[in-house]
Amino acid sequence: MFFSKTKLLFSSIFLVLISQSVFCQNRISNHNNIGWYAYNGTFKLDSKFSIHTEYQWRRNDYIETWQQSLLRLGINYQANPNLQLRLGYAWAETFPYGEIPINGMGKDFTEHRIYEMATVTDKIGKIDLSHRFMLEQRWVGRYSNADLTSEDQYPFLNRARYMIRLQMPLKGNSIADKTPYVAVYDELMIGFGKNVGENIFDQNRIGVLVGYKFNNLVRVEGGYLNQIVQLGREVEGKNVFQYNNGFIVSANFTFDLSKKSKE
Repeated sequence: MFFSKTKLLFSSIFLVLISQSVFCQNRISNHNNIGWYAYNGTFKLDSKFSIHTEYQWRRNDYIETWQQSLLRLGINYQANPNLQLRLGYAWAETFPYGEIPINGMGKDFTEHRIYEMATVTDKIGKIDLSHRFMLEQRWVGRYSNADLTSEDQYPFLNRARYMIRLQMPLKGNSIADKTPYVAVYDELMIGFGKNVGENIFDQNRIGVLVGYKFNNLVRVEGGYLNQIVQLGREVEGKNVFQYNNGFIVSANFTFDLSKKSKE
């Protein structure tokens, strides 16, 4: 069953890549080198509830210039051992990077998001499998003219996201304390609703990572990141796609406040 699902996933990725090559003559391609540096912190309140905190320092040319600054907060509810729900808020500042900036006026812009997320986990042999489903309600800053120094419009956009992630230990049968592991994930983002532009297909991200779990409180991982972004506008009558390649490094912490409250 697992191998059938895995085969279907990679077949789908292959078809996406083939379709991109077929229609590449109708698009403008922009290639960038990126480096993402992330912090994730979970503050456990009790057996059911926890607070999620996250910051991502996303850079262009690996580290030299800004790509995006992202802050994400949320409340987690552990419905059962295999299902976690989250409601949260995110703030992002996106900067003009690459040859064709996302903002048509070459300006940075702010975005506010409300999001709902469900993560379903499973274990098949040595492999940990997770499916993450997310809905985002987005207010994306725009400028009505180039003379403005701050956004004066925040049109409302919707986006759906789905990520599948597989990880397995490099020793032993599970990712226990002091265990190295490998992970791979793919995330697809689709825009929908009234104000969606050219980018119904919004983004796709693929990561191939190596990690190390020190204990239940600290885990680090890093590796290759591929990000494909379709801009919401056309340039010279053509769709614009960014092909961003680089790496991601993240530090993940768990702070168990439930133990302190019992002391």
